[in-house]
Amino acid sequence: MSAATISDTVQVKPKRELPWRRRGEAGFDKPTLLSFVGRYVLLIFCLIITIGPFIWELSTSLKGQGEDIYSFPPNLIPQQPTLDNYAEVLRTIPVINYAWHSLAVGIATVITNVIFATFAGYAFAQMKFKGKGICMAIILSTLLLPGEVTLTSQYLTIKSLGLANSLAGVFLPGAISAMNVLLMYTAARAIPNSILDAAAIDGATTYQRLRHIVWPNVKGMASVVALMSFIGAWDDFLWPLVVLNDPAKYTLTVGMQYLQSSFGANQRVVAAGTMIALIPLIILFACAQKFFFKGVEAGGVKG
Repeated sequence: MSAATISDTVQVKPKRELPWRRRGEAGFDKPTLLSFVGRYVLLIFCLIITIGPFIWELSTSLKGQGEDIYSFPPNLIPQQPTLDNYAEVLRTIPVINYAWHSLAVGIATVITNVIFATFAGYAFAQMKFKGKGICMAIILSTLLLPGEVTLTSQYLTIKSLGLANSLAGVFLPGAISAMNVLLMYTAARAIPNSILDAAAIDGATTYQRLRHIVWPNVKGMASVVALMSFIGAWDDFLWPLVVLNDPAKYTLTVGMQYLQSSFGANQRVVAAGTMIALIPLIILFACAQKFFFKGVEAGGVKG
């Protein structure tokens, strides 16, 4: 059979079009002008919703007494920029002391959540014991309850322990979070059982498996747990307000409430206090965002 005959008998099948790519339609790599404009309109809209209130609050905190802060559309660039509002906040409340209290509670919350959530996540993901499913269901069921539902029982527990009106009482209910346990459970579950079984056969103890196998693969998620735990402890307002009755022991968010009662007519001072409480979180997230996004993307076992 000649080459010409073979070429006649062989039929080349046409390329099959992907189901999401019809003829005449643009792909994801070449968007149409309408979709291109729509994406940026949506991004700008989301930017205005998320960043707009922060920019307005920052602008208000820098405006002088002669400027109108309720004009529409708002004037975001102060005509008479001043730091007098921040100085008034520092003269009115002991910001430094309150910030130290919030920092102490936040650091303690981070340490306990990272340690206990890692242990609990590993136990639920890799260990076998009776009642594991029931325990996991109880922990997950707490996510369905709003914090206000358990507020009274938590206060009675803290009061019975003699920790009312103390920073320890503020910290203890947030020492471990069910959401953080779930996050660490998800990270620990991605570790193949064969690796842990091989380590156990080689004589590795549970602590050694946690230190040399589990922790290197879940520390990315642990950074997410640490950051979210600190932000939650720093921003918490209701629980410290319930537990603490001595102004000398207030956290920063509770101390800022005094500005609202004393300077309710002057929202410039209130905005300055809000920015003082918010700036540390912005700095923290700016410094730790690399670890945060790496933790979110972390998945498989590292070689």
